[in-house]
Amino acid sequence: MDSKQREGGRRALGGMSWLLPLGLLVALGWACGSAHDGGMDHGGHGGHGGHAGMPPRVMDLPPSEGALDGAALVDRDPDPRVIEVDLEARPAEVEYLPGRKTTVWTYNGSVPGPRLEARVGDRVVVNFRNALPEATTIHWHGLRVPAEMDGTLAMQGPIPPGGSFRYSFELRDAGTFWYHPHVRSDVQVEKGLYGTIIVRGEGEPTAAAEHTLVLDDVWLKEDGSFAADDMNSLMVGRQGNVLLVNGRPRPIATVRAGERQRWRFVNAANARYFRLALPGQKLLLIGGDGGLLEAPREVDELLLVPGERADVLITPMGAPGSTLDLVSLPYERGHMTGMLPAANVMRLHYSPEPALTPEPVPASLRSIPANPEPVRTRSFKLTEEMESGKEPVFRINGEAFPDITHLEAKLGETELWDVENDTEMDHPFHLHGFFFQVVSRDGVAEPFRAWKDTVNVPAKSTVRLSVRFDGFPGMWMYHCHILEHGERGMMGGFMISP
Repeated sequence: MDSKQREGGRRALGGMSWLLPLGLLVALGWACGSAHDGGMDHGGHGGHGGHAGMPPRVMDLPPSEGALDGAALVDRDPDPRVIEVDLEARPAEVEYLPGRKTTVWTYNGSVPGPRLEARVGDRVVVNFRNALPEATTIHWHGLRVPAEMDGTLAMQGPIPPGGSFRYSFELRDAGTFWYHPHVRSDVQVEKGLYGTIIVRGEGEPTAAAEHTLVLDDVWLKEDGSFAADDMNSLMVGRQGNVLLVNGRPRPIATVRAGERQRWRFVNAANARYFRLALPGQKLLLIGGDGGLLEAPREVDELLLVPGERADVLITPMGAPGSTLDLVSLPYERGHMTGMLPAANVMRLHYSPEPALTPEPVPASLRSIPANPEPVRTRSFKLTEEMESGKEPVFRINGEAFPDITHLEAKLGETELWDVENDTEMDHPFHLHGFFFQVVSRDGVAEPFRAWKDTVNVPAKSTVRLSVRFDGFPGMWMYHCHILEHGERGMMGGFMISP
């Protein structure tokens, strides 16, 4: 254990208080609840599926047949530049495990919810109705929308059961985005409330096929029902024993050798980090949270943290008729999560057609200007603590939401944000309403420029961000996108004045 670990847990013993590092409490399996007993190992049998204090192991389920992409929302407005759709949050049943039903919460009856497709400059109108048994909202993750449309309780009241709300905004940026609740998000997203948004711009790279791939995981008991949270899942973040792509375990993508495909990844999981790789293949990263990069970047693997997106070109080079699995490799984000083995995510099936000669990829995608000089620098320190018998608390600058001090800035200003992670685990830091550029990580300059709204801040490290407030005034949020952490305090707010 790192000698610089902060003491973040408190327990009473013999009338005295003893501080224990949170990681030690997790490693000892402190206060493990009964939910682990309802998990499954690789064979699908009841049991821990892992050591005490660790998330459950992922079940190695067989590939599932069916269409890879879900449905798109239907536009009801005849105006080609106005996209008006109906969206309803309601319970439904799905079959994540063969022959076993799981009761989920959905948008329009499916997990993920239907895809919203539009172009830069379009006006989007969403007629939303809440048919759930509790209040909810919709947050348009990554979209620069007016603050009163952002779906947070800072600017919008919760939509009660049976209630409705009309969201309306103009699309300013091309890219891959998603929508999800911002009320009890750890529970509501886990139950299935999420969907994707594809905004197209000019001059985008071409491909023979395009797929939007929403990555998630769910923690299920043997009967298909959701396992209850235990203290470990609250501390580390809820990781499941079933991996999902577009709401299905291990779906099949049909590919042709040498034929380029564009895959838009969204990590909608509560806490899981997906370290994606295609064994023996290269991935060409062309975009992220805020749209296209300046130039393609060839990578062997791709780390996607909760809330983050990646736009990738693949040119599969395998034998006709063969198969290959997209895998998620082990990643240590803290508290022994890296001890879990690699897991299959999606199956690639090569068509019997002969291989094609790959076409060249453009060397340049677009220009991304550097942000203006900052008017101030702010520091954000992420900490964690735990008291025996109570839920953990996660803080930013010593404050836990909702008891926070709101920051203030003006529209058009640029700031430097130094986000220091003083905890024993990684935290994905998400900003509402605006994009930022990563300047450096632990003092090492970022090798390329990109627009981001979510960035991983590894344990015991500092990431410097350049944030420009070039969107809309109002109250905005920033928080850890491990949903259990954001809901337990690791969230802040800032007011942008005109």
